[in-house]
Amino acid sequence: MRRIAGIVLAVLLIGGVVAAVVAGREGQDKSTATKTVQGVIGSEKAEFFADPDVVKALAAKGYTVETETSGSWAMEGLDLKGYDFAFPSSQTPADELAEKYDVQQPLPRPFYSPIVVVAHQNAAEVLVANGLATLDKGRRTGTLKMAEYLEAARDDRTWQQLESADRYGELTGTLFVSTTDPTSSNSGALYLAAASYVANDGRVVTDDKGVNDTAPLMRKLISVQGAQQTSTDATFRDFVSGVGNPLVLVYESQVASLLTQDQPVHEIDLAVLYPDTIATSDHTVVPLTAEGRALGELLSSDKELRELAVLHGFRPQGAAAEFTAATAAHTTYLNQKLTGLRQAPVPASKVLHEMARRARS
Repeated sequence: MRRIAGIVLAVLLIGGVVAAVVAGREGQDKSTATKTVQGVIGSEKAEFFADPDVVKALAAKGYTVETETSGSWAMEGLDLKGYDFAFPSSQTPADELAEKYDVQQPLPRPFYSPIVVVAHQNAAEVLVANGLATLDKGRRTGTLKMAEYLEAARDDRTWQQLESADRYGELTGTLFVSTTDPTSSNSGALYLAAASYVANDGRVVTDDKGVNDTAPLMRKLISVQGAQQTSTDATFRDFVSGVGNPLVLVYESQVASLLTQDQPVHEIDLAVLYPDTIATSDHTVVPLTAEGRALGELLSSDKELRELAVLHGFRPQGAAAEFTAATAAHTTYLNQKLTGLRQAPVPASKVLHEMARRARS
């Protein structure tokens, strides 16, 4: 029944995107937009830009925005000539694009989202029973204890070796977190950033020695997954459909979006685990034209657009109270203030690229 409910929810999610795109295009036809701005965005922002309310709000400011999606790290390999902006999911690939296209700093950073691990409640409870996670009393949120989880990964622990896992037939095989491909997707790269920081004794990896020292564990974290998706959109839809791995790395914004839009998350028996050493995705606009910069600044400054971003699960930069107010009814699942979490610095682009390459080799 849970899998059936998950499939229904996934269909609703897909239907919502299709409906939003259609409605958005209709809204564009009727709008007063005077400038068409074209950009390449991370897939996790596709629903935001397709939302008819976002289309209407942008049109009121004189913009029609046309977007294509790409993995954030894959944008480096694209020819972005003719586009007005790129909008990767993190500051590191954005800075790399800015250098490549000689874009003036600072870059607009309208909103951000931490990475989280989604699990079904029974999987989360097994992790808690074995000292790998915590769950807040009476809530469906807690923390993934990264040091303990990485030790389990080093030892190739299986679900069958965990106390009480035998109660649940779906908990079998090697214990691991499913991620996107770190060589092309931001969330997968952020996973390595957080894991390597913990594995490197609480120090960001900055050089070849650090990459070499952490490479065996990073390779193990990635190789155990087999084939990987290139976007969190796909991995999250698989999770809510009830297929795939019991533990999946996604953006908090994807969970918060379901909650704020009143999707039936209780039907998929959801638990949300925040890594106790966490990496945050700073969605950063790389303006390639003056119109692209103006759009990026508008996304940061316009109150209506910030409120719409919150409805899609994002945390506006410098406006924490807006996210807190909008998600007040959903603290069962969300750690609104990111209490008790340590922020992992993200390695420099060159280092993280090499770390991801080594992990995939």
